[in-house]
Amino acid sequence: MQAGASNTFGLRPSFDSWTLTCDFLVIGGGVAGLSAARRALELGLDVLVIDSVEWRVGARKQLRFADAATNLAQGGLAVVGLDDDPSGHVANGFDDTTDSHIADTLDAGAGHCDEGAVASIIRAGAAATEWLIGLGATFDPAPDNPAVYSRTKEGGHHARRIIHAGGDATGAEIERALEASVTGVRVLQNATARQLIVGKDGRVLGALVADPRGGGAIRAGATLLATGGVGHIYRATTAPSGARGEAIGMASDAGAEIRDMEFIQFHPTVLYDERSASDGTGRRHLISEAVRGEGAILVDSRGNSVTAGVDPRGDLAPRDIVSRAIATRMRELGEDHVFLDARHIDNFAARFPTITAGLTAAEIDPTKDLIPVAPAVHYTCGGIAVDPFGATCVPGLFAAGECSATGLHGANRLASNSLLEGLVVGKRVAEKVAETHAVPVGDEEFAAAVEGLPQPRPELEPRQLFRLQTAMQEGAGVTRNEQSLRQALAVIDRLPQSVQVVAARKVVEAALARPYTLGCHTWFEKDGD
Repeated sequence: MQAGASNTFGLRPSFDSWTLTCDFLVIGGGVAGLSAARRALELGLDVLVIDSVEWRVGARKQLRFADAATNLAQGGLAVVGLDDDPSGHVANGFDDTTDSHIADTLDAGAGHCDEGAVASIIRAGAAATEWLIGLGATFDPAPDNPAVYSRTKEGGHHARRIIHAGGDATGAEIERALEASVTGVRVLQNATARQLIVGKDGRVLGALVADPRGGGAIRAGATLLATGGVGHIYRATTAPSGARGEAIGMASDAGAEIRDMEFIQFHPTVLYDERSASDGTGRRHLISEAVRGEGAILVDSRGNSVTAGVDPRGDLAPRDIVSRAIATRMRELGEDHVFLDARHIDNFAARFPTITAGLTAAEIDPTKDLIPVAPAVHYTCGGIAVDPFGATCVPGLFAAGECSATGLHGANRLASNSLLEGLVVGKRVAEKVAETHAVPVGDEEFAAAVEGLPQPRPELEPRQLFRLQTAMQEGAGVTRNEQSLRQALAVIDRLPQSVQVVAARKVVEAALARPYTLGCHTWFEKDGD
Protein backbone atom coordinates (compact mmCIF):
# COMPACT_ATOMS: atom_id res chain seq x y z
CA MET A 1 0.00 0.00 0.00
CA GLN A 2 1.49 3.33 -1.02
CA ALA A 3 1.69 6.56 0.92
CA GLY A 4 -1.60 8.35 1.20
CA ALA A 5 -3.67 5.18 0.93
CA SER A 6 -6.50 4.64 3.37
CA ASN A 7 -5.68 2.98 6.63
CA THR A 8 -6.65 -0.69 6.45
CA PHE A 9 -4.51 -2.01 9.28
CA GLY A 10 -6.41 -0.46 12.19
CA LEU A 11 -3.37 1.52 13.27
CA ARG A 12 -3.40 3.21 16.64
CA PRO A 13 -4.66 6.83 16.45
CA SER A 14 -1.24 8.51 16.49
CA PHE A 15 0.04 6.38 13.61
CA ASP A 16 -2.90 6.04 11.25
CA SER A 17 -2.03 8.42 8.40
CA TRP A 18 -0.40 6.04 5.94
CA THR A 19 1.15 2.61 5.39
CA LEU A 20 3.87 1.27 3.10
CA THR A 21 5.12 -2.24 2.29
CA CYS A 22 8.56 -3.36 1.11
CA ASP A 23 10.85 -6.38 1.09
CA PHE A 24 13.69 -4.54 2.81
CA LEU A 25 13.47 -1.44 5.00
CA VAL A 26 16.73 0.50 5.40
CA ILE A 27 16.80 3.10 8.17
CA GLY A 28 19.78 5.38 7.56
CA GLY A 29 21.57 6.82 4.54
CA GLY A 30 25.31 6.50 5.22
CA VAL A 31 27.84 3.97 3.96
CA ALA A 32 26.21 1.01 5.72
CA GLY A 33 22.63 1.82 4.76
CA LEU A 34 23.34 2.76 1.15
CA SER A 35 25.68 -0.21 0.61
CA ALA A 36 22.82 -2.42 1.75
CA ALA A 37 20.27 -0.57 -0.42
CA ARG A 38 22.46 -0.77 -3.52
CA ARG A 39 23.24 -4.46 -3.10
CA ALA A 40 19.57 -5.18 -2.43
CA LEU A 41 18.63 -3.46 -5.69
CA GLU A 42 21.17 -5.62 -7.52
CA LEU A 43 19.54 -8.70 -5.98
CA GLY A 44 16.04 -7.68 -7.03
CA LEU A 45 14.62 -6.70 -3.65
CA ASP A 46 12.00 -3.98 -3.23
CA VAL A 47 13.90 -1.50 -1.05
CA LEU A 48 12.64 1.47 0.94
CA VAL A 49 15.13 3.89 2.58
CA ILE A 50 14.11 6.37 5.25
CA ASP A 51 16.26 9.30 6.32
CA SER A 52 15.72 11.68 9.22
CA VAL A 53 16.62 14.93 7.44
CA GLU A 54 15.39 16.42 4.20
CA TRP A 55 17.60 15.15 1.43
CA ARG A 56 18.31 17.36 -1.52
CA VAL A 57 18.42 16.66 -5.23
CA GLY A 58 21.59 18.16 -6.71
CA ALA A 59 22.31 19.53 -10.15
CA ARG A 60 22.79 16.01 -11.47
CA LYS A 61 19.39 14.95 -10.11
CA GLN A 62 21.13 12.81 -7.50
CA LEU A 63 19.80 12.21 -4.00
CA ARG A 64 21.81 13.81 -1.20
CA PHE A 65 21.70 12.33 2.29
CA ALA A 66 23.29 15.45 3.74
CA ASP A 67 23.30 14.44 7.43
CA ALA A 68 24.98 11.04 7.01
CA ALA A 69 28.12 10.76 9.14
CA THR A 70 29.89 9.20 6.17
CA ASN A 71 30.02 12.65 4.56
CA LEU A 72 32.29 13.84 7.38
CA ALA A 73 34.86 11.02 7.32
CA GLN A 74 38.22 12.60 6.53
CA GLY A 75 40.96 10.03 7.04
CA GLY A 76 40.16 7.24 4.64
CA LEU A 77 39.40 3.57 4.14
CA ALA A 78 41.75 1.03 5.72
CA VAL A 79 42.00 -1.83 3.24
CA VAL A 80 44.63 -4.35 2.21
CA GLY A 81 44.55 -6.33 -1.04
CA LEU A 82 44.16 -10.06 -0.65
CA ASP A 83 47.53 -11.69 -0.05
CA ASP A 84 46.97 -14.33 -2.75
CA ASP A 85 45.38 -12.00 -5.34
CA PRO A 86 47.71 -9.34 -6.78
CA SER A 87 45.09 -8.09 -9.24
CA GLY A 88 42.54 -5.33 -8.81
CA HIS A 89 42.59 -1.72 -7.74
CA VAL A 90 43.55 -2.40 -4.12
CA ALA A 91 46.28 -4.94 -4.86
CA ASN A 92 49.01 -4.79 -2.27
CA GLY A 93 52.15 -3.83 -4.16
CA PHE A 94 53.62 -2.74 -0.83
CA ASP A 95 54.86 -4.24 2.41
CA ASP A 96 51.56 -5.08 4.08
CA THR A 97 49.23 -8.03 4.60
CA THR A 98 45.71 -8.65 5.81
CA ASP A 99 47.22 -10.51 8.76
CA SER A 100 49.08 -7.33 9.74
CA HIS A 101 45.87 -5.31 9.46
CA ILE A 102 44.09 -7.88 11.62
CA ALA A 103 46.88 -7.75 14.22
CA ASP A 104 46.74 -3.94 14.39
CA THR A 105 42.96 -4.06 14.80
CA LEU A 106 43.20 -6.58 17.64
CA ASP A 107 45.91 -4.53 19.35
CA ALA A 108 43.90 -1.30 19.16
CA GLY A 109 40.84 -3.14 20.49
CA ALA A 110 42.73 -3.88 23.73
CA GLY A 111 41.98 -7.59 23.75
CA HIS A 112 38.23 -7.07 23.58
CA CYS A 113 37.64 -7.73 19.85
CA ASP A 114 35.86 -10.76 18.43
CA GLU A 115 38.77 -12.31 16.56
CA GLY A 116 36.52 -14.20 14.16
CA ALA A 117 34.60 -11.06 13.25
CA VAL A 118 37.84 -9.10 12.79
CA ALA A 119 39.26 -11.67 10.36
CA SER A 120 35.96 -12.06 8.50
CA ILE A 121 35.39 -8.34 7.93
CA ILE A 122 38.96 -7.33 7.12
CA ARG A 123 39.50 -10.20 4.69
CA ALA A 124 36.29 -9.15 2.90
CA GLY A 125 37.49 -5.56 2.60
CA ALA A 126 39.31 -5.79 -0.72
CA ALA A 127 36.38 -7.35 -2.59
CA ALA A 128 33.90 -4.88 -1.10
CA THR A 129 36.17 -1.97 -2.04
CA GLU A 130 36.46 -3.26 -5.61
CA TRP A 131 32.64 -3.36 -5.71
CA LEU A 132 32.52 0.23 -4.48
CA ILE A 133 35.05 1.31 -7.11
CA GLY A 134 32.85 -0.40 -9.70
CA LEU A 135 30.02 1.89 -8.57
CA GLY A 136 32.15 4.92 -9.42
CA ALA A 137 34.08 5.75 -6.24
CA THR A 138 37.42 7.40 -7.06
CA PHE A 139 40.43 7.44 -4.74
CA ASP A 140 43.59 9.53 -4.89
CA PRO A 141 46.42 8.07 -7.01
CA ALA A 142 49.98 7.94 -5.72
CA PRO A 143 51.90 11.01 -6.96
CA ASP A 144 54.82 8.89 -8.23
CA ASN A 145 52.70 6.08 -9.70
CA PRO A 146 49.15 6.89 -10.88
CA ALA A 147 48.51 3.17 -11.39
CA VAL A 148 48.21 2.61 -7.62
CA TYR A 149 46.41 4.47 -4.86
CA SER A 150 48.11 6.87 -2.49
CA ARG A 151 48.12 5.48 1.02
CA THR A 152 48.58 7.17 4.37
CA LYS A 153 49.27 5.96 7.90
CA GLU A 154 47.22 6.67 11.00
CA GLY A 155 47.43 5.89 14.70
CA GLY A 156 47.72 2.19 15.53
CA HIS A 157 48.65 1.12 11.98
CA HIS A 158 52.06 -0.36 11.23
CA ALA A 159 51.82 0.36 7.51
CA ARG A 160 50.57 3.03 5.13
CA ARG A 161 47.41 1.11 4.20
CA ILE A 162 44.72 3.82 4.18
CA ILE A 163 43.39 4.98 0.81
CA HIS A 164 41.76 8.39 0.59
CA ALA A 165 39.85 10.67 -1.77
CA GLY A 166 40.00 14.41 -2.30
CA GLY A 167 42.85 14.54 0.18
CA ASP A 168 40.69 14.51 3.30
CA ALA A 169 37.20 14.06 1.81
CA THR A 170 37.09 10.26 1.58
CA GLY A 171 33.72 9.85 3.23
CA ALA A 172 32.13 12.46 0.97
CA GLU A 173 33.39 10.62 -2.14
CA ILE A 174 32.12 7.25 -0.88
CA GLU A 175 28.76 8.82 -0.03
CA ARG A 176 28.57 10.45 -3.47
CA ALA A 177 29.21 7.18 -5.29
CA LEU A 178 26.68 5.25 -3.21
CA GLU A 179 24.04 7.96 -3.53
CA ALA A 180 24.43 7.89 -7.32
CA SER A 181 24.10 4.10 -7.28
CA VAL A 182 20.70 4.12 -5.56
CA THR A 183 19.05 6.79 -7.70
CA GLY A 184 15.47 5.66 -8.28
CA VAL A 185 15.10 3.79 -4.98
CA ARG A 186 12.07 4.69 -2.87
CA VAL A 187 13.04 7.19 -0.18
CA LEU A 188 11.09 8.85 2.62
CA GLN A 189 12.53 12.25 3.52
CA ASN A 190 12.17 13.97 6.88
CA ALA A 191 11.16 10.59 8.25
CA THR A 192 12.00 9.35 11.73
CA ALA A 193 11.63 5.77 12.89
CA ARG A 194 9.90 5.88 16.27
CA GLN A 195 9.44 2.22 17.15
CA LEU A 196 10.09 -1.24 15.72
CA ILE A 197 7.01 -3.38 15.11
CA VAL A 198 7.44 -6.78 16.76
CA GLY A 199 5.14 -9.71 16.03
CA LYS A 200 3.82 -12.24 18.52
CA ASP A 201 6.67 -14.62 17.64
CA GLY A 202 9.26 -11.93 18.42
CA ARG A 203 10.06 -11.15 14.79
CA VAL A 204 10.52 -7.53 13.67
CA LEU A 205 7.92 -6.80 11.00
CA GLY A 206 8.78 -3.17 10.19
CA ALA A 207 8.62 0.17 11.96
CA LEU A 208 6.34 2.99 13.06
CA VAL A 209 7.55 6.15 11.34
CA ALA A 210 6.75 9.84 11.66
CA ASP A 211 7.11 12.18 8.67
CA PRO A 212 5.51 15.52 7.64
CA ARG A 213 2.24 13.75 6.78
CA GLY A 214 1.93 12.36 10.28
CA GLY A 215 2.58 8.93 11.74
CA GLY A 216 2.42 5.75 9.72
CA ALA A 217 3.71 2.22 9.52
CA ILE A 218 6.10 0.41 7.20
CA ARG A 219 5.67 -3.31 6.77
CA ALA A 220 8.91 -5.05 5.75
CA GLY A 221 10.28 -8.51 5.23
CA ALA A 222 13.50 -7.42 6.92
CA THR A 223 14.62 -4.21 8.62
CA LEU A 224 18.12 -2.72 8.81
CA LEU A 225 19.13 -0.13 11.41
CA ALA A 226 22.03 1.99 10.13
CA THR A 227 21.53 5.37 11.80
CA GLY A 228 24.96 6.03 13.32
CA GLY A 229 26.12 6.41 16.90
CA VAL A 230 25.38 8.41 20.04
CA GLY A 231 27.53 11.53 19.53
CA HIS A 232 24.80 14.06 20.22
CA ILE A 233 23.87 12.68 23.61
CA TYR A 234 27.09 14.49 24.51
CA ARG A 235 27.77 18.22 24.39
CA ALA A 236 30.81 18.14 22.07
CA THR A 237 31.11 15.67 19.21
CA THR A 238 32.31 15.29 15.65
CA ALA A 239 29.07 13.51 14.68
CA PRO A 240 26.21 14.94 12.60
CA SER A 241 23.08 16.14 14.38
CA GLY A 242 21.10 12.94 13.80
CA ALA A 243 23.50 10.74 15.77
CA ARG A 244 21.60 10.48 19.07
CA GLY A 245 21.35 6.76 19.70
CA GLU A 246 17.76 6.23 18.52
CA ALA A 247 18.53 2.90 16.83
CA ILE A 248 20.11 1.53 19.99
CA GLY A 249 17.08 2.51 22.06
CA MET A 250 14.59 1.05 19.57
CA ALA A 251 16.55 -2.18 19.14
CA SER A 252 16.78 -2.62 22.90
CA ASP A 253 13.01 -2.24 23.21
CA ALA A 254 12.59 -4.89 20.49
CA GLY A 255 14.65 -7.40 22.46
CA ALA A 256 18.05 -7.01 20.78
CA GLU A 257 21.24 -7.38 22.80
CA ILE A 258 23.19 -4.17 23.35
CA ARG A 259 26.86 -4.55 24.20
CA ASP A 260 30.09 -2.65 24.88
CA MET A 261 28.42 0.74 25.28
CA GLU A 262 31.06 1.93 27.74
CA PHE A 263 33.49 2.16 24.84
CA ILE A 264 32.84 5.64 23.50
CA GLN A 265 35.83 6.71 21.44
CA PHE A 266 36.99 10.28 21.89
CA HIS A 267 38.97 11.55 18.92
CA PRO A 268 42.09 13.16 20.37
CA THR A 269 42.42 16.03 17.90
CA VAL A 270 39.21 18.01 17.52
CA LEU A 271 39.47 21.75 16.89
CA TYR A 272 39.02 23.70 20.10
CA ASP A 273 37.15 26.87 19.20
CA GLU A 274 36.27 29.11 22.15
CA ARG A 275 33.18 30.34 20.32
CA SER A 276 31.88 26.80 19.82
CA ALA A 277 32.73 25.83 23.38
CA SER A 278 30.80 28.78 24.76
CA ASP A 279 27.78 27.90 22.61
CA GLY A 280 27.32 24.74 24.67
CA THR A 281 26.51 21.90 22.27
CA GLY A 282 27.03 20.92 18.68
CA ARG A 283 29.37 19.37 16.16
CA ARG A 284 33.05 20.27 16.34
CA HIS A 285 35.57 20.25 13.47
CA LEU A 286 37.71 17.14 13.30
CA ILE A 287 41.44 17.39 12.61
CA SER A 288 42.05 14.04 10.96
CA GLU A 289 44.52 11.55 12.37
CA ALA A 290 46.09 11.61 8.92
CA VAL A 291 47.55 15.03 9.83
CA ARG A 292 49.62 13.32 12.52
CA GLY A 293 50.31 10.54 10.03
CA GLU A 294 51.97 13.15 7.83
CA GLY A 295 54.12 14.40 10.70
CA ALA A 296 52.16 16.86 12.87
CA ILE A 297 53.02 16.67 16.59
CA LEU A 298 51.07 17.27 19.79
CA VAL A 299 52.45 19.82 22.24
CA ASP A 300 51.14 21.54 25.34
CA SER A 301 51.05 25.28 26.05
CA ARG A 302 54.69 25.11 27.18
CA GLY A 303 55.87 23.46 23.98
CA ASN A 304 56.38 20.03 25.54
CA SER A 305 55.35 16.79 23.84
CA VAL A 306 52.03 15.44 25.10
CA THR A 307 52.73 11.76 24.44
CA ALA A 308 56.45 11.46 25.14
CA GLY A 309 57.00 8.62 27.61
CA VAL A 310 53.37 7.50 27.35
CA ASP A 311 53.68 5.05 24.45
CA PRO A 312 56.55 4.16 22.10
CA ARG A 313 54.30 5.01 19.14
CA GLY A 314 54.02 8.58 20.40
CA ASP A 315 51.38 10.72 18.69
CA LEU A 316 50.42 7.78 16.46
CA ALA A 317 49.44 5.48 19.32
CA PRO A 318 45.79 4.27 19.22
CA ARG A 319 43.18 6.94 19.91
CA ASP A 320 42.35 5.87 23.45
CA ILE A 321 45.97 6.28 24.50
CA VAL A 322 46.40 9.68 22.86
CA SER A 323 43.06 11.03 24.15
CA ARG A 324 43.92 9.87 27.67
CA ALA A 325 47.34 11.54 27.44
CA ILE A 326 45.76 14.81 26.32
CA ALA A 327 43.09 14.70 29.05
CA THR A 328 45.77 14.02 31.67
CA ARG A 329 47.96 16.90 30.47
CA MET A 330 45.02 19.33 30.40
CA ARG A 331 44.10 18.34 33.95
CA GLU A 332 47.71 18.77 35.13
CA LEU A 333 47.98 22.26 33.60
CA GLY A 334 44.41 23.33 34.38
CA GLU A 335 43.81 24.07 30.69
CA ASP A 336 41.07 23.14 28.26
CA HIS A 337 43.14 22.26 25.18
CA VAL A 338 46.58 21.39 23.82
CA PHE A 339 48.06 22.12 20.38
CA LEU A 340 48.80 20.34 17.14
CA ASP A 341 51.89 21.64 15.35
CA ALA A 342 51.57 21.06 11.60
CA ARG A 343 53.64 24.03 10.48
CA HIS A 344 56.34 21.87 8.90
CA ILE A 345 53.98 19.84 6.67
CA ASP A 346 54.51 20.74 3.01
CA ASN A 347 51.46 21.56 0.87
CA PHE A 348 49.09 21.28 3.83
CA ALA A 349 46.18 22.94 2.00
CA ALA A 350 46.47 20.61 -1.00
CA ARG A 351 46.66 17.47 1.13
CA PHE A 352 43.95 18.56 3.60
CA PRO A 353 41.57 20.96 1.83
CA THR A 354 38.56 20.21 4.06
CA ILE A 355 40.53 20.74 7.26
CA THR A 356 42.10 23.89 5.84
CA ALA A 357 38.67 25.35 5.12
CA GLY A 358 37.56 24.71 8.70
CA LEU A 359 40.72 26.25 10.11
CA THR A 360 40.39 29.27 7.87
CA ALA A 361 36.85 29.83 9.16
CA ALA A 362 38.32 29.79 12.69
CA GLU A 363 41.02 32.27 11.58
CA ILE A 364 43.85 29.74 11.97
CA ASP A 365 46.64 29.35 9.41
CA PRO A 366 48.15 25.87 9.88
CA THR A 367 51.34 26.93 8.09
CA LYS A 368 51.97 29.61 10.74
CA ASP A 369 49.78 28.86 13.76
CA LEU A 370 49.54 26.06 16.29
CA ILE A 371 46.14 24.36 16.08
CA PRO A 372 44.24 24.22 19.41
CA VAL A 373 42.75 20.75 19.91
CA ALA A 374 40.97 18.71 22.58
CA PRO A 375 39.28 15.28 22.64
CA ALA A 376 35.59 15.07 21.68
CA VAL A 377 33.13 12.20 21.22
CA HIS A 378 33.81 10.64 17.86
CA TYR A 379 32.67 7.02 17.59
CA THR A 380 30.47 4.49 19.37
CA CYS A 381 32.49 1.27 19.49
CA GLY A 382 29.63 -0.74 21.00
CA GLY A 383 25.97 -0.88 20.05
CA ILE A 384 23.45 -3.41 18.78
CA ALA A 385 25.09 -6.84 18.96
CA VAL A 386 25.32 -8.44 15.52
CA ASP A 387 27.30 -11.18 13.78
CA PRO A 388 29.72 -10.32 10.93
CA PHE A 389 26.73 -10.39 8.57
CA GLY A 390 24.71 -7.81 10.50
CA ALA A 391 22.15 -10.21 12.02
CA THR A 392 20.86 -9.47 15.54
CA CYS A 393 19.40 -12.03 17.92
CA VAL A 394 15.93 -10.79 16.87
CA PRO A 395 14.55 -12.39 13.70
CA GLY A 396 13.96 -9.92 10.90
CA LEU A 397 16.23 -7.25 12.44
CA PHE A 398 19.70 -6.31 11.20
CA ALA A 399 22.11 -3.53 12.14
CA ALA A 400 25.24 -2.17 10.45
CA GLY A 401 27.62 0.73 10.81
CA GLU A 402 28.19 2.73 13.96
CA CYS A 403 24.95 1.74 15.72
CA SER A 404 26.05 -1.90 15.60
CA ALA A 405 28.67 -3.95 17.46
CA THR A 406 30.19 -6.69 15.31
CA GLY A 407 33.18 -7.13 17.60
CA LEU A 408 35.53 -5.55 15.03
CA HIS A 409 36.35 -2.53 17.20
CA GLY A 410 36.54 -4.13 20.64
CA ALA A 411 37.39 -1.59 23.33
CA ASN A 412 38.76 1.00 20.89
CA ARG A 413 38.29 1.36 17.12
CA LEU A 414 41.38 1.34 14.92
CA ALA A 415 41.45 4.46 12.74
CA SER A 416 39.72 4.19 9.33
CA ASN A 417 38.17 0.79 10.06
CA SER A 418 34.65 2.26 10.29
CA LEU A 419 34.10 2.92 6.56
CA LEU A 420 35.43 -0.57 5.89
CA GLU A 421 32.99 -2.15 8.34
CA GLY A 422 29.98 -0.20 7.07
CA LEU A 423 30.77 -1.14 3.48
CA VAL A 424 31.38 -4.84 4.13
CA VAL A 425 28.56 -5.48 6.58
CA GLY A 426 25.98 -3.30 4.81
CA LYS A 427 26.55 -5.23 1.59
CA ARG A 428 26.39 -8.54 3.45
CA VAL A 429 23.07 -7.69 5.10
CA ALA A 430 21.37 -7.31 1.72
CA GLU A 431 22.84 -10.62 0.58
CA LYS A 432 21.59 -12.34 3.73
CA VAL A 433 18.08 -10.88 3.32
CA ALA A 434 17.94 -12.04 -0.30
CA GLU A 435 19.27 -15.47 0.63
CA THR A 436 16.62 -16.01 3.31
CA HIS A 437 13.81 -14.79 1.02
CA ALA A 438 12.37 -12.56 3.73
CA VAL A 439 8.87 -11.39 2.80
CA PRO A 440 6.41 -9.09 4.58
CA VAL A 441 3.76 -10.75 6.74
CA GLY A 442 0.09 -10.69 5.82
CA ASP A 443 -2.37 -7.94 6.66
CA GLU A 444 -3.96 -9.68 9.63
CA GLU A 445 -0.69 -10.52 11.37
CA PHE A 446 0.69 -7.04 10.75
CA ALA A 447 -2.45 -5.33 12.10
CA ALA A 448 -2.37 -7.47 15.24
CA ALA A 449 1.31 -6.64 15.82
CA VAL A 450 0.71 -2.90 15.48
CA GLU A 451 -2.28 -2.98 17.79
CA GLY A 452 -0.29 -4.89 20.38
CA LEU A 453 2.52 -2.32 20.58
CA PRO A 454 3.00 -0.09 23.62
CA GLN A 455 2.92 3.64 23.00
CA PRO A 456 6.13 4.97 21.41
CA ARG A 457 8.58 6.47 23.86
CA PRO A 458 8.31 10.22 24.49
CA GLU A 459 10.48 12.71 22.63
CA LEU A 460 12.83 15.08 24.42
CA GLU A 461 12.33 18.82 24.39
CA PRO A 462 15.46 20.87 23.52
CA ARG A 463 16.07 21.85 27.15
CA GLN A 464 15.79 18.21 28.22
CA LEU A 465 18.24 17.12 25.54
CA PHE A 466 20.68 19.79 26.76
CA ARG A 467 20.41 18.42 30.31
CA LEU A 468 21.18 14.94 28.99
CA GLN A 469 24.15 16.17 26.94
CA THR A 470 25.58 18.08 29.89
CA ALA A 471 25.20 15.13 32.25
CA MET A 472 26.93 12.78 29.79
CA GLN A 473 29.74 15.22 29.00
CA GLU A 474 30.50 15.78 32.69
CA GLY A 475 29.80 12.29 33.99
CA ALA A 476 30.79 9.89 31.20
CA GLY A 477 33.51 11.81 29.37
CA VAL A 478 37.09 10.89 28.47
CA THR A 479 37.67 9.95 32.10
CA ARG A 480 34.95 8.74 34.46
CA ASN A 481 34.51 7.19 37.88
CA GLU A 482 31.66 5.87 40.00
CA GLN A 483 30.79 9.28 41.42
CA SER A 484 30.62 11.04 38.06
CA LEU A 485 28.67 8.20 36.45
CA ARG A 486 26.11 8.05 39.25
CA GLN A 487 25.60 11.80 38.95
CA ALA A 488 24.88 11.32 35.25
CA LEU A 489 22.53 8.44 36.04
CA ALA A 490 20.60 10.62 38.49
CA VAL A 491 19.89 13.10 35.67
CA ILE A 492 18.95 10.28 33.30
CA ASP A 493 16.45 8.93 35.85
CA ARG A 494 14.66 12.29 36.00
CA LEU A 495 14.30 12.77 32.24
CA PRO A 496 11.49 11.45 30.02
CA GLN A 497 12.61 7.98 28.98
CA SER A 498 13.10 8.61 25.26
CA VAL A 499 15.12 6.30 23.00
CA GLN A 500 18.04 8.72 23.34
CA VAL A 501 17.85 8.46 27.12
CA VAL A 502 17.74 4.67 26.83
CA ALA A 503 20.99 4.80 24.83
CA ALA A 504 22.60 7.11 27.40
CA ARG A 505 21.57 4.77 30.21
CA LYS A 506 23.24 1.89 28.36
CA VAL A 507 26.51 3.86 28.24
CA VAL A 508 26.46 4.77 31.93
CA GLU A 509 25.37 1.37 33.22
CA ALA A 510 27.98 -0.41 31.12
CA ALA A 511 30.66 1.98 32.39
CA LEU A 512 29.63 1.39 36.02
CA ALA A 513 29.88 -2.35 35.44
CA ARG A 514 33.53 -2.02 34.39
CA PRO A 515 35.38 -0.25 37.26
CA TYR A 516 38.77 -0.31 35.55
CA THR A 517 40.38 1.16 32.45
CA LEU A 518 40.11 -0.75 29.20
CA GLY A 519 40.56 0.79 25.77
CA CYS A 520 38.66 4.05 25.43
CA HIS A 521 36.88 3.48 28.76
CA THR A 522 39.15 5.31 31.20
CA TRP A 523 38.37 4.79 34.88
CA PHE A 524 39.67 6.96 37.72
CA GLU A 525 39.05 5.81 41.27
CA LYS A 526 38.23 9.27 42.54
CA ASP A 527 38.03 12.86 41.34
CA GLY A 528 41.41 14.47 40.92
CA ASP A 529 43.37 11.23 40.33
